[in-house]
Amino acid sequence: QHQTIDKRHGRLEIRQVWTSTDLNHYLEFPHVGQVFCIRRKSTSLKTKKVTEETALGITRLSPHKADPARILHVNRGHWSIENSLHYVRDVTFREDHSTIRTSNAPRVFATLKNSIISILRLLEKTTITKSLRTMSYKSHLALKILRL
Repeated sequence: QHQTIDKRHGRLEIRQVWTSTDLNHYLEFPHVGQVFCIRRKSTSLKTKKVTEETALGITRLSPHKADPARILHVNRGHWSIENSLHYVRDVTFREDHSTIRTSNAPRVFATLKNSIISILRLLEKTTITKSLRTMSYKSHLALKILRL
């Protein structure tokens, strides 16, 4: 029902989405608005390698609130979260190498990391790593930011 074609990062990417409300009465899912199928086909311009992926989803948004183009846009926006938050947590904070695994500690540390990243972004710091490094040897700056 909708298609986008993008050529960037050395790839040609075709993204297609189909939506339907025909399954709403059959699904045991609260507040279902519609279902969708997204197909992504990516071709490396250098190697010509083709990668295809199909994803199925459910949304509470009705077709009036989210047409196929909007669903495709929102789905793509998910990756901006992945790239701006999870990537920073994985690389800058080395979260994947963490040995904290018991009780609520992983959740507490994730919340602290998210809070730090959010505060630095609100302050329009473009490089989280550089900001953290600066504050590690100028701790008064961290206290100043927190107004302590």
